[in-house]
Amino acid sequence: MSSGLAVNTANFEQEVVKSTIPVLVDFWAEWCQPCRMVGPLLDQLAEEYSGRVKICKVNVDEENDLAGSHNVVSIPTMVVYQDGQVVRQQVGAVPKAQIAAMFSDLVRAD
Repeated sequence: MSSGLAVNTANFEQEVVKSTIPVLVDFWAEWCQPCRMVGPLLDQLAEEYSGRVKICKVNVDEENDLAGSHNVVSIPTMVVYQDGQVVRQQVGAVPKAQIAAMFSDLVRAD
């Protein structure tokens, strides 16, 4: 699966809510084929936007309460946070460009 930072109930606030850069949280599961399709795209984006966007992963099988608190009913669900707030959400596997478009306007220019 993707090499994004694994987040859970214990570290979600620190890694996502308190992040100083935009965060894309991918709610996924090992058995989910569309999740497996999105994983490599997220890896590529994590590399391309290194230091400007944080890519995090929440395994819904292991973090059911966290997924429930975000009203995740289908996976993959990708949620973008900025300044601790949800600013965008996408359900389902989509092309890399569409994922990048979720946060590209939030990223500081280098």
